[in-house]
Amino acid sequence: MTGPSADGLRMRRAVPQDLDDIMWLEHASFPTDAWSASQMAGELWSPHGYYVVVETTEDGAPTVVGYAGLSSLAGNPVADVQTIAVAAEQRGRGIGRALFTELLDEARRRGVHEVFLEVRADNPVAQAMYTAAGFEQIAVRPRYYQPDGVDAWVMRATLAPAPPGPGPIGQETLGERD
Repeated sequence: MTGPSADGLRMRRAVPQDLDDIMWLEHASFPTDAWSASQMAGELWSPHGYYVVVETTEDGAPTVVGYAGLSSLAGNPVADVQTIAVAAEQRGRGIGRALFTELLDEARRRGVHEVFLEVRADNPVAQAMYTAAGFEQIAVRPRYYQPDGVDAWVMRATLAPAPPGPGPIGQETLGERD
């Protein structure tokens, strides 16, 4: 992406320098079961991970308002959506869907045929987004999210091969894709 879109948002690949911003959002979004900074740093530095952020420039300096991550081993036809979070005041603008779509696009670019994820059983908004993208619930992990004791739905989707077109993010702005 070369610059902010009309609504002041831009998506880009996450870099290790984003860790503090991501962790702030992680704790705000998941107060009882946030990942540790060392876990998140490991994900950002992992050669198997693909993390993206959405930032806003509405108030001058760029501010991370959403992030998402995918993990897949090189050559493996399976990937896992690790996390997606959007700042509460930015929800309802399509940021989560844009992040999720970018993860699925990256999975296709990597030759992934099957994507898995876990979602809280008490999060119908996320469940609806995943279902609309072709994911189906295949299992339940009882009391997966601790310390809340909330079940996780395990969901899976089969991906069609990547269509020819633009490569990874870096050239487009949100809402201006070909």
